[in-house]
Amino acid sequence: MARRFIVEADGGSRGNPGPAGYGALVRDAETGETLAEVAEYLGTVTNNVAEYKGLIAGLRAAYALDPAAEVRVRMDSKLVIEQMSGRWKIKHPDMRPLAAEAGAVLPPGRTAYEWIPREHNKHADRLANEAMDAGKRGEEWRPKVPPGGTLAAGAPEAAAPADDALAEPAATGATAATGATAAPAVGWDAADLGTPATFVLLRHGETPLTPEKRFSGSGGTDPGLSDVGRHQAERVAAALAARGTIQAVVASPLRRCRETAEVVARRLGLDVRVEEGLRETDFGAWEGLTFAEAKERYPDDLDAWLASTEVAPTGGGESFAAVTHRVALARDKLIARYTGRTVLLVTHVTPIKTLVRLALGAPPESLFRMELSAASLTAVAYYGDGNASLRLLNETAHLR
Repeated sequence: MARRFIVEADGGSRGNPGPAGYGALVRDAETGETLAEVAEYLGTVTNNVAEYKGLIAGLRAAYALDPAAEVRVRMDSKLVIEQMSGRWKIKHPDMRPLAAEAGAVLPPGRTAYEWIPREHNKHADRLANEAMDAGKRGEEWRPKVPPGGTLAAGAPEAAAPADDALAEPAATGATAATGATAAPAVGWDAADLGTPATFVLLRHGETPLTPEKRFSGSGGTDPGLSDVGRHQAERVAAALAARGTIQAVVASPLRRCRETAEVVARRLGLDVRVEEGLRETDFGAWEGLTFAEAKERYPDDLDAWLASTEVAPTGGGESFAAVTHRVALARDKLIARYTGRTVLLVTHVTPIKTLVRLALGAPPESLFRMELSAASLTAVAYYGDGNASLRLLNETAHLR
């Protein structure tokens, strides 16, 4: 039988909007034991944003404990519970991406939602206030419960009943829906961290749009590989076959990545698994345009997009912040699925640069300071202590 967890989550804002934070915990549904606690100071956001962030963090913590578990979410936010249960429409544009992110943490049918009175959600509320207090002091909140169970000595615990009707989890390594990983210890020690999950990141081969440097995201015509792109795919397949290290192949759902992945997988004798979170940015009205054409038609919009990761392209595209949320979630799912294995991820410029940026802890503007050629290889290793190591960037020797 699948393990069953209870996630209790809360978020608050001292001002609405104002200084805000969330708190969440995971309990064993049978024993009521607290298995994990997460909390974070969010800066200035609204109550509802903080509540959704708490939900996402709680689901991710449950997934990190057991990706196959069933989860019941308990919150005192009527809005979040009713919206996530599908009984209320999500009208506010800021809530839609957060609800979508929460809903994508685990497969459908694995999560149930239950509203509880505020007095029954005191543990999560305490964690949220601890995070806000820590943020006010300029400090980072630290958990009192080690991953996997039992409170630290002297830590207070709010009693809560166990439950057996359950259903849905989350993803490893992220403390919030920001894509930022929890700050692990940095350096060398004698601990054996085991074999890392290693992602070999392959940008797809050329399409007819690639040499023209046109915006080509997930909202355009979905072009396939050109003749040059197919040749590049064959070259990288031969190089990876010679190395003999790839154990699985995962691809973005877009055609150019699936075609590239199929060439490589055929050479390696593997199947291709599609991961929706690896798709390219939706560039909205800029799809198919060159940078110069977008600059001429939408100068103010383009300048705003270059200045802030929160700004989306003209016409309802995706901001880099939204892409970071999505890619970080996919990363965490794949790390949990392929622990200790070497996996080829066939994806696009923005997802690869985002994974590199997050691995290095680099600022968002670093996205504009990396070159990624068509059919290039990049590699990142993810260790059990939360650290990531960039092994390779934009390697193209196989094409020469």
